[in-house]
Amino acid sequence: MTPEDVAEWMLAAITKDGCLYQDDVVDYLVRAEADDLLRENSDGNLVIGTKVLTAFKTLTPENVVWVRPDFYWRFRVPEDEPGRDARG
Repeated sequence: MTPEDVAEWMLAAITKDGCLYQDDVVDYLVRAEADDLLRENSDGNLVIGTKVLTAFKTLTPENVVWVRPDFYWRFRVPEDEPGRDARG
Protein backbone atom coordinates (compact mmCIF):
# COMPACT_ATOMS: atom_id res chain seq x y z
CA MET A 1 0.00 0.00 0.00
CA THR A 2 1.38 3.38 -1.02
CA PRO A 3 0.63 6.84 0.36
CA GLU A 4 -1.19 7.57 -2.89
CA ASP A 5 -3.40 4.49 -2.39
CA VAL A 6 -4.38 5.77 1.05
CA ALA A 7 -5.04 9.26 -0.31
CA GLU A 8 -7.38 7.79 -2.94
CA TRP A 9 -9.17 5.76 -0.24
CA MET A 10 -9.50 8.92 1.89
CA LEU A 11 -11.06 10.86 -0.99
CA ALA A 12 -13.46 8.00 -1.70
CA ALA A 13 -14.48 7.93 1.97
CA ILE A 14 -15.18 11.68 1.98
CA THR A 15 -17.15 11.36 -1.23
CA LYS A 16 -19.22 8.53 0.27
CA ASP A 17 -19.75 9.86 3.80
CA GLY A 18 -19.29 13.63 3.51
CA CYS A 19 -16.39 13.72 5.95
CA LEU A 20 -13.50 11.61 7.22
CA TYR A 21 -12.08 11.56 10.74
CA GLN A 22 -8.36 11.23 11.36
CA ASP A 23 -8.98 8.31 13.72
CA ASP A 24 -10.76 6.40 10.95
CA VAL A 25 -7.71 6.73 8.71
CA VAL A 26 -5.42 5.55 11.52
CA ASP A 27 -7.72 2.57 12.16
CA TYR A 28 -7.74 1.74 8.44
CA LEU A 29 -3.93 1.77 8.31
CA VAL A 30 -3.59 -0.33 11.47
CA ARG A 31 -6.04 -2.94 10.12
CA ALA A 32 -4.15 -2.95 6.80
CA GLU A 33 -0.89 -3.49 8.71
CA ALA A 34 0.54 -0.39 7.05
CA ASP A 35 2.45 0.78 10.11
CA ASP A 36 5.07 2.38 7.86
CA LEU A 37 2.45 4.98 6.89
CA LEU A 38 1.83 5.97 10.52
CA ARG A 39 3.92 7.86 13.03
CA GLU A 40 3.77 8.53 16.75
CA ASN A 41 3.05 12.10 17.84
CA SER A 42 4.50 13.86 20.87
CA ASP A 43 1.65 12.56 23.04
CA GLY A 44 2.45 8.96 22.09
CA ASN A 45 -0.60 8.53 19.83
CA LEU A 46 -0.52 6.99 16.37
CA VAL A 47 -1.27 9.55 13.66
CA ILE A 48 -1.18 9.64 9.88
CA GLY A 49 2.32 9.83 8.43
CA THR A 50 3.60 12.82 6.49
CA LYS A 51 3.81 10.94 3.18
CA VAL A 52 0.08 10.11 3.30
CA LEU A 53 -0.86 13.67 4.23
CA THR A 54 1.29 15.05 1.41
CA ALA A 55 -0.30 12.66 -1.11
CA PHE A 56 -3.77 13.62 0.11
CA LYS A 57 -3.04 17.34 -0.10
CA THR A 58 -1.69 16.87 -3.63
CA LEU A 59 -4.85 14.96 -4.60
CA THR A 60 -7.22 17.52 -3.04
CA PRO A 61 -5.47 20.91 -3.12
CA GLU A 62 -8.56 23.13 -3.27
CA ASN A 63 -11.69 21.04 -2.70
CA VAL A 64 -11.10 19.54 0.77
CA VAL A 65 -10.56 21.33 4.10
CA TRP A 66 -9.30 20.19 7.50
CA VAL A 67 -11.50 20.94 10.51
CA ARG A 68 -8.94 21.12 13.30
CA PRO A 69 -11.21 21.27 16.38
CA ASP A 70 -12.79 17.91 15.50
CA PHE A 71 -9.91 16.34 13.52
CA TYR A 72 -11.71 15.60 10.24
CA TRP A 73 -11.70 16.50 6.55
CA ARG A 74 -14.70 17.55 4.47
CA PHE A 75 -15.40 19.14 1.11
CA ARG A 76 -15.01 22.91 0.93
CA VAL A 77 -18.20 25.01 1.10
CA PRO A 78 -18.66 28.62 -0.06
CA GLU A 79 -18.53 29.91 3.53
CA ASP A 80 -14.99 28.56 4.08
CA GLU A 81 -12.13 31.02 4.22
CA PRO A 82 -9.17 30.54 1.85
CA GLY A 83 -6.63 27.92 2.86
CA ARG A 84 -6.70 24.32 3.95
CA ASP A 85 -8.08 24.83 7.48
CA ALA A 86 -11.76 25.39 8.25
CA ARG A 87 -13.61 26.34 11.41
CA GLY A 88 -16.25 23.64 11.34
